[in-house]
Amino acid sequence: MPGVFAEVRDGDRTWRGAAGVADVATRRPVTAGMRHRVGSITKTFTAAAVLQQVESGRIGLDTPIGRYLPRLVPGARGQAVTVRMLLNHTSGLAEYLPYAYPSLKGFPVFADTGPESLDDNRFTRFHPTELIGMGVAAPAAGAPGGTPGVYSNTNYLLLGALLEEVTGASAEECITRNVIERAGLQDTALPTGPYVDGPHSRLYEEWFGMIDPPRDYSVFDMSWVGPAASLISTVADLNRFYRLLLAGEVVSPWSLAQMRHTVPVVSQEGRTIDYGLGLHPMEIPGQGTYWGHGGTVWGGGALAMTRADGERQLCVAVNAQRWNRLDASGTPRPHPIDAALAAFYRLATGG
Repeated sequence: MPGVFAEVRDGDRTWRGAAGVADVATRRPVTAGMRHRVGSITKTFTAAAVLQQVESGRIGLDTPIGRYLPRLVPGARGQAVTVRMLLNHTSGLAEYLPYAYPSLKGFPVFADTGPESLDDNRFTRFHPTELIGMGVAAPAAGAPGGTPGVYSNTNYLLLGALLEEVTGASAEECITRNVIERAGLQDTALPTGPYVDGPHSRLYEEWFGMIDPPRDYSVFDMSWVGPAASLISTVADLNRFYRLLLAGEVVSPWSLAQMRHTVPVVSQEGRTIDYGLGLHPMEIPGQGTYWGHGGTVWGGGALAMTRADGERQLCVAVNAQRWNRLDASGTPRPHPIDAALAAFYRLATGG
């Protein structure tokens, strides 16, 4: 792992730490204040923006998406899939990524994938309706409302289109104005181009050992995930956001209760997890329930967790991804990095 940085908060005490390098060539060190691509942590921001529109009466949480976006989800499926199902991944809509990135067509069987599409699409500007169309046209991952649900970025691109439909602004403008600025986040933004502004690390993708040496993907057009996973932030901003969210200062207490109502969902790693509306609970032995989200992009990752009472928080970022090699069955092997991160999580949440 080239570099890792984090912020831990306990009441009014704050610890920030960093180790390693932001650039393996120059040996420039990582710092705890760096801006970072945080992947699917974006989904909590998008979910909060949708819940705000539910509060205003513009969106019905249990209204079929076909009433708002009949051309994107037509026919009986559009009448069966509700906004809530998009938020909690029980829509049954498939993941579009294997169709947008041909070398990933074997996903989720990692051994049948390759990294070539990452280079091919570094500067590709996707339109969200193009990606949504791929997910809607693909074989369904399940029946609408069925459990366990299946995690799919198609759901959150549709939620971005829904925000645009009901507000008249782009999803990025809506999330920025109503969530990012409302929470007072100074170093958080949804990118409009392929670059990360301000101090940041390079992002090293290994793709399960198929990219050797690891390749830097810190310059990348993030339209391939948009309101599902394109956010740029800092560990301090993310801790601030989740603290305010769980205190009922971003959405109403009613909306927060909806966000924390979970169902079983199969993650992209094949594990069944509990998932709410853009929030994921994590049980920490002896410490209770933490709420938050994790995220990955090509070469980078982050995890943000806040204890249910809001008093203890952890946000950690790493600048490499998919460091695990695959075993004979194509399953990622355990790696010492996994154990080291798990030990850090235990220490950071346990005091």
